[in-house]
Amino acid sequence: LRKMASVDISSLRLKYKSGHEVFLETDLKVKEPFAIFREWFNEALSSPDIPEPNGACIATVDRDGRPSNRFVLLKDFTDQGFTFFTNYNSRKATDIESNPNVAMTLYWVPLRKSIRIEGVAEKIPKEESEAYFRSRPRESQIGALVSNQSQKIPGRSHLEQIRQEIVSKIGESDPVPMPDWGGYLVKPYSIEFWQGQSDRIHDRIRFRKGDGVEQEIDGSLTFEGENGWVYERLAP
Repeated sequence: LRKMASVDISSLRLKYKSGHEVFLETDLKVKEPFAIFREWFNEALSSPDIPEPNGACIATVDRDGRPSNRFVLLKDFTDQGFTFFTNYNSRKATDIESNPNVAMTLYWVPLRKSIRIEGVAEKIPKEESEAYFRSRPRESQIGALVSNQSQKIPGRSHLEQIRQEIVSKIGESDPVPMPDWGGYLVKPYSIEFWQGQSDRIHDRIRFRKGDGVEQEIDGSLTFEGENGWVYERLAP
């Protein structure tokens, strides 16, 4: 028989939104997802209970179909997509090279809201990565140079030694060389907005964009949005 966890977690249940706080299609001031993302993100940004509203979990798949996920920090979002930065030799970067389809999730517990993003990741221009790298604190720049991300190391002291060698070499004023590091832009083809309800009849409204989606518009399940997007409500 399957063993239960040593601590009983089966009864853990957080209270979500109440019945008069539902998220309806009539609440969509604009029928495209980026405006809604900005509205929800600004709400999270204003909450004193959310220290890192730009934290996102990004999932990738390697060439053998094995998934992995990890948290990153979104550093920009526009109507083109969502940008994060990483070492280009990391596992996520290696996965993206073989399969650029990724999924990202932002979850803001105090708001009982989550946003799921699916799209294609591509490297941003090197000059944009360079500009952001130079805007980071010097210690963060050095940290990026120290870490050959996702590679095996003998211990933390190994990183500290490399750091000391770099600091000794470049001093306190010379520019920190940018490693094989930079940004990815995730161009979305699906963005879903989720709002939790205490009765577990959660609200889910998904926007999709891509070849042929307009042909699915029927006015009852799939609706015409703006800028080439369609939207639909999903069962929780």
